[in-house]
Amino acid sequence: MIRFTPGGISRVELARQLGLTRAAVTTIVNDLLEKNIICEDERKSAGGRTPIVLEINPKRGRVVGVDIGATHANIILADYSARVIRDHEFPLRIGDGPEACLQKVDEGLRELLAKEGLQLSDVSAVGVGVPGPVVVEVGLVSAPPIMPGWDNFPIRDRLEAMWGCPVTLNNDAELGALGEWAYGAARGESNIAYIKVGTGVGAGLLLGGQIYRGSTGSAGEIGHFTIDENGPRCSCGNRGCLEAMAGGYAISARAVQQIKAGHRTVLAEIDPITAITARDVISAARRGDLVAQHIVIDGGRHLGTAIASLVNLINPSMVIVGGGVAQIGDLLLEPIRQSVKARSLRVSSSAVRVTEALLGRRSSGMGAVVQALTIVLHELAEA
Repeated sequence: MIRFTPGGISRVELARQLGLTRAAVTTIVNDLLEKNIICEDERKSAGGRTPIVLEINPKRGRVVGVDIGATHANIILADYSARVIRDHEFPLRIGDGPEACLQKVDEGLRELLAKEGLQLSDVSAVGVGVPGPVVVEVGLVSAPPIMPGWDNFPIRDRLEAMWGCPVTLNNDAELGALGEWAYGAARGESNIAYIKVGTGVGAGLLLGGQIYRGSTGSAGEIGHFTIDENGPRCSCGNRGCLEAMAGGYAISARAVQQIKAGHRTVLAEIDPITAITARDVISAARRGDLVAQHIVIDGGRHLGTAIASLVNLINPSMVIVGGGVAQIGDLLLEPIRQSVKARSLRVSSSAVRVTEALLGRRSSGMGAVVQALTIVLHELAEA
């Protein structure tokens, strides 16, 4: 309750919300104060008694959140109150395999820490997200479609050996849902779907206030919903998957097709055209390029078709669209909203709000920070 209440919370409010006596709350709070896990802060009052609220002690230590994507990685350094101290984003190709990628992440983390005058020994825990189905208990991915060479590689164990601290491993879309629930657009919500649209497309599901992973950790693989059974080949081997129709690779491939068909677009200035990325298409769309805008809008319609099925299935109160492709905003969101409204049941569509990620590109990284803090704060509290 103290961690996830913006601006802190009073003892009286803690007792009320948790259904405990004030004496019980006082005992617990005093224990946490003695361990220096939480601190007291006086809030300014218009008159009368100055309220004292409890907050996580930000000076107690440092944690790290790592979001490993298909083409980029982002590392976030945060204090114990989850305040971002510094972040570092850099290119990375997931297809290079675990050894090369983890080495690059290690170098990126050490570089970030050096800029703050810190060492690995100053980091209490690290949360890591990857774009594939995660077996959380053993810290590895199982048959990940866009992570060739990573199947059953001991990611968590390798990183713990490299960094000398506890490491958690989760799916990046699940962490996006967690980050937005804790610090973003979904605060106070219990049933949400976070759709990460990048090179791949995945969904993180928070149902009844808990992340839902499924029996093998592959829940939320919305990117492999079939949109067109005769559509383009997907990385999973099937045809017409959402990812193959609206993911980052699909967007760039569609741009190349449009150029070859003779359509006028600023994207044709990129040489060679096979080097066009989804970021290039989004940038062109923002500048008013009609071909790029139509590509993004078509992708939004495909996403909306898949999300409508998800809305009918799990009945969330909020769908949050994040990831690199989603940074273009309403040009992508509006066709998603229209498709969801047209294709889902009225009782479900009338109750759901489709919005963009408040944390932007940091959603998954902040979810990783949440996981890292969960480890260290629980260990400290139970010591």
